[in-house]
Amino acid sequence: MPKGYLAIVLHAHLPFVRHPESETYLEERWLFEALTETYIPLLQTYEGLLRDGVDFRVTMSISPTLAAMLSDELLQERYSQHLSRLIELAQMEVVRTKEMPEYYSLACAYREKFLAIHDYYLFYEKNILSAFRKIQDTGKLEIITCAATHAFLPLVWTEEAIRAQIATAVHHHRVYFGKAPKGIWLPECGYKPDIDKVLKEYGIEYFFVDSHALLSAKPTPVHGLLSPIITPHGIAAFARDEDSSKQVWSMTEGYPGDFDYREYYRDIGYDLDYDVIKPYIHPEGIRVNTGMKYYRITGKSDHKEPYNFAKAREKAAQHAGNFMFNREKQVEHHASQMDRQPIVVAPYDAELFGHWWYEGPIFLDMLFRKIFYDQETIETITPSEYLDIYRDYQVCQLSMSSWGRGGYADVWLRGENDWIYPALHTAEQRMVELANTHTNVDRETSRALNQAARELMLAQSSDWAFIMDNQTMVDYAVKRTKYHINRFTRLYDMVKTNSVDETWLARIEEMDKVFPELDYKSYQSSYPVVRYEETKNKLCVLMLSWEFPPLTVGGLSRHVYDLSRYLVKNGVEVHVLTMHVDGCEANEIVEGVHVHRVHIMKPDGGEFIHFIFQLNLMMVDACSALVKSGLTFDLVHAHDWLVTDAAQTIKHLYNLPLIATIHATEHGRNDGLHTELQHKIHQQEWELTYEAWRVIVCSTYMRQEVEQIFQLPHDKVDVLPNGVDRKLLTPRHDVEASKAGYADDDEQVVLFVGRLVREKGVHILLEAAPAILAAHPKAKFIVVGAGPAESDFRHMSTQLGLGSKVLFTGFVSDEARNRLLHSADVAVFPSLYEPFGIVALEAMAAGTPVVVSDVGGLADVVQHETNGLKMYAGDVRSLTNQVNALLGNPDWAQNLANTAISQIDRYDWDHIAKGTTKIYQRVLVERETVHGWLEAASATLSATAEVGDADESQ
Repeated sequence: MPKGYLAIVLHAHLPFVRHPESETYLEERWLFEALTETYIPLLQTYEGLLRDGVDFRVTMSISPTLAAMLSDELLQERYSQHLSRLIELAQMEVVRTKEMPEYYSLACAYREKFLAIHDYYLFYEKNILSAFRKIQDTGKLEIITCAATHAFLPLVWTEEAIRAQIATAVHHHRVYFGKAPKGIWLPECGYKPDIDKVLKEYGIEYFFVDSHALLSAKPTPVHGLLSPIITPHGIAAFARDEDSSKQVWSMTEGYPGDFDYREYYRDIGYDLDYDVIKPYIHPEGIRVNTGMKYYRITGKSDHKEPYNFAKAREKAAQHAGNFMFNREKQVEHHASQMDRQPIVVAPYDAELFGHWWYEGPIFLDMLFRKIFYDQETIETITPSEYLDIYRDYQVCQLSMSSWGRGGYADVWLRGENDWIYPALHTAEQRMVELANTHTNVDRETSRALNQAARELMLAQSSDWAFIMDNQTMVDYAVKRTKYHINRFTRLYDMVKTNSVDETWLARIEEMDKVFPELDYKSYQSSYPVVRYEETKNKLCVLMLSWEFPPLTVGGLSRHVYDLSRYLVKNGVEVHVLTMHVDGCEANEIVEGVHVHRVHIMKPDGGEFIHFIFQLNLMMVDACSALVKSGLTFDLVHAHDWLVTDAAQTIKHLYNLPLIATIHATEHGRNDGLHTELQHKIHQQEWELTYEAWRVIVCSTYMRQEVEQIFQLPHDKVDVLPNGVDRKLLTPRHDVEASKAGYADDDEQVVLFVGRLVREKGVHILLEAAPAILAAHPKAKFIVVGAGPAESDFRHMSTQLGLGSKVLFTGFVSDEARNRLLHSADVAVFPSLYEPFGIVALEAMAAGTPVVVSDVGGLADVVQHETNGLKMYAGDVRSLTNQVNALLGNPDWAQNLANTAISQIDRYDWDHIAKGTTKIYQRVLVERETVHGWLEAASATLSATAEVGDADESQ
């Protein structure tokens, strides 16, 4: 029995390129080169292994678009003609190089290879899918599918469109290969939560992700990358092994870069004199690769030596042996540490083997033979066979991920290609609309609907965005995207107006002839479509916020949650657009608030601005979907700069007044603007306040700040404080104020709650701790929260020798936080910058004495020695004195806390919601007044113009 397994996975895919109108499209050569250099050589390798009795396993995904091209009669005939020209070229080269021994043997070898490929192609009657199917039926090759047109699924907007891609792929796979696929190659390894739910509907058992996707799963996989995990919907996810990937893929460390291998970039299509090569290149004289290359890589300079096939074959055998040896050692190392035999998953683009790496098929041939004959540590296996061995796989939640640069969609959503997604998302929604509203139609309309689905799918191909990013055949990729979207739009209009142009439709059906059995009904919603009825007497508000519970990064999440639900209690209909959270529904009602969560990649270091762009793009699409569903908004309310672009777009797109709440400023947070990123954020903040009809802030301090740094007129800004939840108003003597798990019963708790960033002043509290402990040895400092400065603060606590006297809890639940607020002796908020400080208000509402910095909104909330104590911001001694005063006089401290409770009503959310509603109503009245004035002015100008015209005519 082997100690472990190796799964070789080859992803074979090309975008659908078929141009019956012309034979001059260079892009058709993509298929011809792949057939000659990869697909047929791989098939010949597999058949050779079978013929010699070698037991092997390989998994190949054959994308539905590639399968469609391989089975297309027009392309089959054109490839046959291409092969004939290649053979003619090789014969010419045999003659030309007769007296050139270093090239003659190569020319002869190419001629024999092309003849063998031609014979092989004709043997299978020009349809090599039957060859793949024959090898599949031996059990040595497992063929899996891909999304229908290789759409990058994380950026597909609707579940219906994802379902259509999968449904079409599975159906046509069954047609091509006689059985349903057990696995799927998600295009670009692109995954987002709930895709597994759709895969489950269509019987898919497994898919693949890049290594970082599994390593960041929740909980962390106990077997790392060497065993699949199971998603919440029961689909297995296999991860790419990093070591085996590097050995083949890496430009610097990978085998294909060996100096003895064939040089890809030296082809006779470019090397020979133009008059010699002219008959064998593009009809318009464009030089192209012919596949005949006479040089080896040689080195990193431009100097190249002749290629020696025998030496390259020997090197491929050595590399196959090295690869096998490394997998043996890898398996041996991990097998003893696991409760199962590990599986090493090595996925690659199939075109690497033969096309890019000429010796690739030889490497695979040698590898399978060596594994079979030369060792007993590993065996090759398919993923489905491995899943049959064990039944107890760990269940984990995967986040959004992809392979490629950056690992989170960076290649497919950039400035070069981001323009395609609004058009794609609109088309998706229109296709879903057509499918839901056209269930019984005549044959002509059905043809138009099916072709509309084809055009949408072809436009969704991830290849177009990849090409735009890669800067190769950009014009072609742009044209293909626009052609398909334009054709879809025309078909949509035809169906909507019941005026199908049958002649035009027939021409488009012939041009984009893919998936003959595609059914537009695969776009139908699997659940009733929600239609919102207009509520004329009810104010309807669209609220934009990047965070909303359970996603809580700072105080913004809690503010939007409380404000929105209390607005609902005051008769306002509220729809919140926010970011998706794993485990939450995309659309749900939370305490009367309609919450709509958009799927995007998570912020990741330097990609933060890119994340914000994506968030805003998705918010605009979501708003469009809501409007199409029947909603009419009265105004849009944006919270902070992260939603500026969406707020601006929605404002102008739907002619809505915009309200903006500024919770903090980049200038204030950083005491100025010092970096390029800070300047960008400041510009976004300025644009939001400029576009807003009114700006809401939470304190008089913030009013002064925004008026100054954004040059806002005084009468454009409203001050509404943050609120506190009434649940915290229960006096501490009515609540079990337990310190259990955090401090001993006799310890005096000094509590901090907030984000662990420097501006919150945690370092000031830590510096004050030794002096406080000197006066009150029973003091215990509890720091609740998480943030980028946490490790710095922990290190600082160690350096100060505070030991067990400081407890960093990390992020805690609301219940645990509230228990700590009730049980603390003092709550300290030593902020250097604080627009409001809602958590200080919550501590006061819980009956806990507070010490706050005399800055920002905290200065509005706390009156020194009346309802709490103030300290000078950044002053360690001042903080020490205030905390010692409260700990040393608990009765006085309690009196301050009682006063705070008695004053808390002005921060009641019901009161704040009523104030917000008044601002909404004021804006709507002002807007009507302005519109009336503009209409009157326009009428006056028109009348004046008519009089002027009359006078002139006289």
